[in-house]
Amino acid sequence: MDAAELERIAALEMQTHGLRPVFDPAALHEAEDRQPAAPAPGSARGGDIRDTRDRLWFSIDNDDTQDLDQLSWAEALPGGQTRLAVAVADVDALVAPGGAIDEHASINTTSVYTAAGVFPMLPTRLSNDLTSLHEGQDRLAVVVEMTVSDDGSVIDSTLYRAVVLNRAKLAYDSIAAWLDGRADAPAAVAASPALQQQLALHDRVARSLRHWRTRRGALNVMTAQARPVFADGQLVDLRADRKNRAKDLIADLMIAANGATARHLVEHGQPSLRRVLQEPKRWDRLVKLAAEHGATLPAAPNPLALDEFLTRQRQIAPTRFEELSLSVVKLLGSGAYAAAQPGTPASGHFGLAVNDYAHSTAPNRRFVDLVTQRLIKASLAGRESPYTFEQLGAIAAQCTAQEDNASTVERRVLKAAAAFLLHDRIGEVFDAIVTGVTPKGTFVRIFSPLVEGRVVRGFDALDVGDSLRVKLCGVDIDQRFIDFEPA
Repeated sequence: MDAAELERIAALEMQTHGLRPVFDPAALHEAEDRQPAAPAPGSARGGDIRDTRDRLWFSIDNDDTQDLDQLSWAEALPGGQTRLAVAVADVDALVAPGGAIDEHASINTTSVYTAAGVFPMLPTRLSNDLTSLHEGQDRLAVVVEMTVSDDGSVIDSTLYRAVVLNRAKLAYDSIAAWLDGRADAPAAVAASPALQQQLALHDRVARSLRHWRTRRGALNVMTAQARPVFADGQLVDLRADRKNRAKDLIADLMIAANGATARHLVEHGQPSLRRVLQEPKRWDRLVKLAAEHGATLPAAPNPLALDEFLTRQRQIAPTRFEELSLSVVKLLGSGAYAAAQPGTPASGHFGLAVNDYAHSTAPNRRFVDLVTQRLIKASLAGRESPYTFEQLGAIAAQCTAQEDNASTVERRVLKAAAAFLLHDRIGEVFDAIVTGVTPKGTFVRIFSPLVEGRVVRGFDALDVGDSLRVKLCGVDIDQRFIDFEPA
């Protein structure tokens, strides 16, 4: 299977599940007419714009990422405190509400990451160019600046608009290897003692932020996603893309920035869009899963107890921790978006152990983040919310639904790719773990290639988290089926 055939399958899945695989001509024309936003400091309708180009801003993302949404910078303060700043690309400056680009973004609501490639939420002229925080280019941004105490708590925060300059585009894998002591520093880091100090400070403050959340019940799990491997244009494998120290570092910073954003909107009397994850409905299965590992969880959902169990298992059986993490993630279920009125209690996020959480740090890739950016800029300029509470409720519902559809597309394209890779391996036996038990069927994940399939018989006694050996009994590329039975 070549890349073009997989892309054709992905586009068909997008259309089938209510997502637009291509941009309308009006959106493309609108993108071509856009010019770089003038990044001049001073007063503007969206609030004063500060000049922060003297800071050593940098980005860490995948090696091939072009749609850079955020930069960061930190400064050590007396008493063990840290000033931490996250700069988020000012996408709103070039994507006007109600335009053709905004309409496409409001329908898809997210970039869709498939084994065939990325279907971006915004035209690449914007997301990969004009609204991307590229190295060496002045850009407008919304900055979330926080004071973090030595115990990892965010004791103060402020938001403002600024001109920023990315001094170094860094990559997850090489930075993680350097931080772990497994490899020399990348060239840009080796050449800059100041950048080395920035990364060391970032690593320290990220760990303190994570420890603060962990003490309140944030779950430390380790899961992997499948990434396609092509050779000479042909698909040859689906390999695991695992978390690492640099990915965790950025995730910790973004969680802190998203929390500060939610609190800012509350303090300024603005409605907001929140990311929520309710208490797991299948806590009883988590209790049984812990018992199978010789541990005890309370009868009622308790994130602290669950994280303590996970931490112990990571120490006791590190080679099996990824399988356990996958089971826990599946049992926790999916998150959702919800509109929140200022001054009213907001639903929290069970997995992150935070009560105020608003996605805001990826406006090139998620519509809800772009909407949140517009709310922030209105608050900074002293204007009323650009959206009514009812409109935000409708946006939350659309974003939740389309996120689920995007996940379905990503899963089905992955299955088509895996079906191709497995079509001549019928009858082979694989190690597997049960990842889902639903009215639609019982599903398992195998690990090479990394993909899920359905158990078509012998599944009555299975539940999420069970490990077993399965035999491949059928594949269908066109129907996206990968079928197993217990070996």
